[in-house]
Amino acid sequence: MVRGPLGEEAAADLAKMFKALSDPVRLRLLSLIASHEGGEACVCDLTGPFDVSQPTISHHLKVLREAGLVGSERRGTWVYYRVLPTALAKLSSLLDPVSGAHFGPAADSRTRRCGGPAAPGAPSRSRVCM
Repeated sequence: MVRGPLGEEAAADLAKMFKALSDPVRLRLLSLIASHEGGEACVCDLTGPFDVSQPTISHHLKVLREAGLVGSERRGTWVYYRVLPTALAKLSSLLDPVSGAHFGPAADSRTRRCGGPAAPGAPSRSRVCM
């Protein structure tokens, strides 16, 4: 995104991924799957940590799958889910700015992303220089 403007198709694909991740249950599901031993998790391992019904978990997994974030494989009566590395790479490359600036709580809000500290009395938000 900072290297050049997104094309229409790429923006649509990424928006679908971000929309899927905008739900806290789906974000937690993705995290559970990614951090599960072996990089994949049985659907039977994914229903316990949530205060929602099994059909709701299945719906959320379907949204993640349709967004291209997870893949699945049926083994007997169980379905196993894994995070797709290409999807994470897409999201990572989009969110990794060329400048190496840090975002979130670790960022110093008094430092402009285009270099140097913000002027005294400047708003606490950083100015994005691209």
